[in-house]
Amino acid sequence: MNCTLAVAQIDAAVGDLKGNAARHCAAVRHAIDAGADIVVFPELSLTGYTVRDLNWDVAVRARKQELFEELVNLSAEATIILGAVEEADNFGMYNSAFVFEEGVVSSAHRKIYLPTYGMFEEMRYFSRGSTVKCFPSRHGKLGILICEDMWHMSLPYALAQDGAEILIALSASPTRISGQSPMLPALALNYEHHKTYARLLSSYVVYCNRVGVEDGVNFWGGSHIVSPSGDILAQAKLFDEDMILAPIRENEVRRARRLSRHFIDEDMHLTVQQLERIQADRDRQS
Repeated sequence: MNCTLAVAQIDAAVGDLKGNAARHCAAVRHAIDAGADIVVFPELSLTGYTVRDLNWDVAVRARKQELFEELVNLSAEATIILGAVEEADNFGMYNSAFVFEEGVVSSAHRKIYLPTYGMFEEMRYFSRGSTVKCFPSRHGKLGILICEDMWHMSLPYALAQDGAEILIALSASPTRISGQSPMLPALALNYEHHKTYARLLSSYVVYCNRVGVEDGVNFWGGSHIVSPSGDILAQAKLFDEDMILAPIRENEVRRARRLSRHFIDEDMHLTVQQLERIQADRDRQS
């Protein structure tokens, strides 16, 4: 698991697959030159976020193809995690995370919780993912989620219990300003949120948010890498493309879990038992 992880906080052009792929490749080469073993990109980084009815035109399959040729080649040197619209075997559309590693392209996660409220309309264009499990990487088991998934504590919990020591979140979080606080509300919330997950799950938390403007919506960036003890190891700029790197060390997870045994002592059987009881009570009352 000992490696160096890079977060590539980039912009993306809606629908420009070739241009966005080229931007990814340039960022990966820069990260490799800086010593990175894993490079993480934002949600829907290959297609842009507000694809709407373009999703049929920009959807790709998780397999080798001309668009991915250079990324596949670069994956011999570094594991690449990016966001794309995925076309499934049944032709459904998913907001997905792809992993490129050692020449293989894999669908690693399909977003489960699709926000469809306020300015968000994802459920109009995507199907929901139906499972959450670790991705078996050469750098150990990776827990990969997408944006809103991180607001449902059951998913990071499940991934950590499945063996993930690095929880990776791809995001396209828009800028929303309110109140008099000098810090962006979304930034403050996400920092506290991710530091809490890191401490409670004794795991690294990696958050990659995009920047740029699409259809009048601005994305704030502020990507970060959090240690298993809840310390911010690296933090990206606001509103501008950036790349941050941090060392990932198995011993930091070992130390966090041994010094505070709450994760090691977690009783998953009790959790499952109580959730089944609660669900049964709800079913009887409905």
